[in-house]
Amino acid sequence: MYDADAIQWWATTDSKSLVQRFYVLQAERVEAFKLFDEGHEAYLRTGPHYDFEHYKQLVHEITKAFSGISKEVLEIKEQLHQDFDRPDLSEHMEKLQIKEKEKLELTAKLQLAKQNVQDHPENEDFQEKLQQLKKDVIKNKAALADILQDFKYDSEETE
Repeated sequence: MYDADAIQWWATTDSKSLVQRFYVLQAERVEAFKLFDEGHEAYLRTGPHYDFEHYKQLVHEITKAFSGISKEVLEIKEQLHQDFDRPDLSEHMEKLQIKEKEKLELTAKLQLAKQNVQDHPENEDFQEKLQQLKKDVIKNKAALADILQDFKYDSEETE
């Protein structure tokens, strides 16, 4: 997952290398979300007497990974803007950070909703909330894909 030692590797690099590093970080973020989802599914299988301590440790590790990735993305964003005069790429990265934060919040809400549905299958309100959150996650992922597409287009424009 995230390697804190790599955070300063790009101090004297070019914009193309920064863009490539950004894509690596995005891939790490996708992998972290996958691990988060898989960990939550495993947690749900421990119900009704949930193994919360194990899940809490997972949340801690995932949070640490997301924090490190975000920190490095923000540093790359700043360097692209300041050192390489690429405010267009910086703006895409800013939008992406906002949507990634929203995705993490939606994921946490979705996980809680899944547990509520599992614990109270007869409650239609929980079912409806779960379905709405699933739709919100899909919209968020579509917005992220659009931002990444714009970033890709703009970053390749000058090559």
